[in-house]
Amino acid sequence: MLLLAPDIPLSDEEFRLLRDYVYQHCGLHFCENSKYLLQKRLGRRVQHYQLKSFKDYYYLLRYGKSKEQELSEVVDALTINETYFFREDFQLKTFTQEILPEMRALKEAEGKKKLRIWSAGCSTGEEPYTIAMLILEMPAFKGWDIEIIGTDISQRVLQIARKGVYGEASFRATSRDYRLKFFTETEGKFRICDEVRNLVTISHLNLFDVPRVGLLGAVDAIFCRNVIIYFDIPAKKRVVDTFFQRLRPEGFLLLGHSESLMNISNAFILRHFTHDMVYQRPALPSTGKFL
Repeated sequence: MLLLAPDIPLSDEEFRLLRDYVYQHCGLHFCENSKYLLQKRLGRRVQHYQLKSFKDYYYLLRYGKSKEQELSEVVDALTINETYFFREDFQLKTFTQEILPEMRALKEAEGKKKLRIWSAGCSTGEEPYTIAMLILEMPAFKGWDIEIIGTDISQRVLQIARKGVYGEASFRATSRDYRLKFFTETEGKFRICDEVRNLVTISHLNLFDVPRVGLLGAVDAIFCRNVIIYFDIPAKKRVVDTFFQRLRPEGFLLLGHSESLMNISNAFILRHFTHDMVYQRPALPSTGKFL
């Protein structure tokens, strides 16, 4: 008979040490009421290493040889990576029917045919691949240089995104036509086709790592849906300011349906479209220059 190890108690001091360290690492915020959640989810990691206490685990996170990998395990344990293709259809309609044509007109006026889109917090990849499929269905972008960058802090979900193989749960909002056109069935699952994959790069990125985020360069649109809900106000301000810096003038920031920049930033314009409201970085003054 298999006996489960008893739960290891988490003291108030240990809770604060772990909570604050995770916050400093990536901005995930846990209030005082989250103590039980951390005890249950991180207790498995304590037992995995056969440690005697959460304080021992804290020291492992701070000074252990595999601390970076273990921090990734912590993020996996403390976050929910629930997503699927064509999520929040009303926003995607706004993106394809109004935002993309506007961006195309702006680019063509500049004599350019290049589009860069960042999916920040891409989880298992459904979001950046959805964006790629939508653009491939638009003849106006044929022959354009399209780059879609999917990033996430979780190594586990990035492995799934890179494989590009999905089960039925990922297709709850996907039409039959899209599945037939862009996926190949393999052993009861569905693999994304190379035409879509070629537009998408998947990378590990911590949104709190400002120097590495800066390496992305300028982008035309950022999708960051249901990510900043994990942050407190100071962390949200920090990440949103990073987004502002990465967006080209007149670029768009698309958040989740329950998220807003109220009390976070007044640097963006809130645009009212037919199906949704979307934030936009203002145009530069005529004498300005984007660095």
